[in-house]
Amino acid sequence: MEQTAPRTGRNIRTVEDVLTLLDGLFAPGADRWTEGGAAWWDGFYADRERPVPFFVPKPDENLAAYAERGLLRGGGRALDLGCGPARNALYLASRGYEVDAVDLSATAIGWARERARENDVENIRFLCGDAFAPGTVEGPYDLVYDSGCFHHLPPHRRVSYLALLDRVLAPGGAFALTAFAAGEGGMGSERPDADFYREGALEGGLAYTDTSLRAIFAEYEPVEVRRMSNRPPDSPHFGEGFLWTALFRRDA
Repeated sequence: MEQTAPRTGRNIRTVEDVLTLLDGLFAPGADRWTEGGAAWWDGFYADRERPVPFFVPKPDENLAAYAERGLLRGGGRALDLGCGPARNALYLASRGYEVDAVDLSATAIGWARERARENDVENIRFLCGDAFAPGTVEGPYDLVYDSGCFHHLPPHRRVSYLALLDRVLAPGGAFALTAFAAGEGGMGSERPDADFYREGALEGGLAYTDTSLRAIFAEYEPVEVRRMSNRPPDSPHFGEGFLWTALFRRDA
């Protein structure tokens, strides 16, 4: 009788193997960060009439403020992580950047391309896929901008996020993000990292404090970390006070 070798499941050899293992501790429906989560985001972006604050075709108020105050270099290359319908990518293109705009959702990318055509914008390259997968994006970038991607990552995928920044952000380049804010008037879960693995869910996203953002991105110089300013509906910029905004710079 032929004997079958025992299946030991001893296949952890690399950091990526560990990260993939930790991904699997979450229920499939909780996935918002790998290509397996693309279908969820497709459904999210399918109804353009939903009252979602960031569906508006205008840039983040902090991003506009950075540019207007001279905190960002005009032109160069920019990466928009989790670009959605491209409201920030379009703004960066208007400031002279050559923009790579990436999102997991093909539906979001389709909407973004429509907006680019409507505005006669050609200096944006749209990419549908996982920004953290090798080969999806290629630096160096003078600016990496993230409006709402980081807070949807489980704790272990901060490793992937930091590795991406290390790989693609140019010396002297800027990195900026918005993320759910912990505390009064904030949004997102404030539970300890370990709790998410016990529950197998992310509870809609992780909330961060000023201190935690500075600690996570400690290798970068903090230029400004503050709450996003609320903006009324008739403002040319998007602004919601439940978010942190942060601008960091890499050593030259």
